Amino acid sequence: MKLKEDIARLAREARQPDGSAYRSLACDEVAALAAAHGVPAWELEAAALDAGVAPERYARNLGSLGPAGQARLLRSCVALVGLGGLGGTVLETLARMGVGRLRGADGDRFEESNLNRQALCRMAGLGCAKAQAAAEAVAGLNPSVQFEQRLGFLDRGGMAKLFSGADLALDCLGGLASRPALHDAARAAGLPLVSAGVAGWTGWVATVLPHGPSPIDLLGSRPGAEDSLGCPGPAVHAAASLQCAEAARLLAGQPPALAGKMLLFDLADMHFETVDLG
Repeated sequence: MKLKEDIARLAREARQPDGSAYRSLACDEVAALAAAHGVPAWELEAAALDAGVAPERYARNLGSLGPAGQARLLRSCVALVGLGGLGGTVLETLARMGVGRLRGADGDRFEESNLNRQALCRMAGLGCAKAQAAAEAVAGLNPSVQFEQRLGFLDRGGMAKLFSGADLALDCLGGLASRPALHDAARAAGLPLVSAGVAGWTGWVATVLPHGPSPIDLLGSRPGAEDSLGCPGPAVHAAASLQCAEAARLLAGQPPALAGKMLLFDLADMHFETVDLG
């Protein structure tokens, strides 16, 4: 009760760009209240939404997600495998959107060839572990989000541990070699998995339900076209953004748009199509 009273006391009137009013809680007030009450900041933000108060950092999400959807995101836990091109953009986007708990695994370090596309890669961070850079990025973007890093390349047992207790898995790997094991681990954990890949200006995104078809069933684990066509930034960020949009739908309690399907895009001619995997 005291927590709700403190939230109500600190809430202020604010307006959306269309003029509609809402009650808002500033970022510094979230941090102070969470510390005072000894609760995680994401939990406090979800409680504020339940009480009709919107944490200001999510105000521009509400027209699309609604307060209940935003609260569901805050109470969610998402596991990412891969924190490079796809994973860095996915991690940043989900942290900004307010997914309360994120886990990320990667055993790689940044190198110069990553600079063209990887959101977490900076000149000053060359040689640094991607998992550590991810932790620092989340802390700087949204300290309300809890991030758990796994530094290393995961075997099946490691994937099982990463997925334990999560609500959703995201396949942000490059190439195809490690994806069959990842998709099998998500199935074994009973988790929906949002997967994506990029080759040159083309890419794909698919949602794999525990008992549903996977694009990896078709693609296998042979060397991918990414090795020869490369991975320019616009295609990587497009695929990552589509992954995040599908992840947000699932976490907010909406039906997946790409379950059993594969969205294909080609940015060279701005062509998009969706094909059934069944």
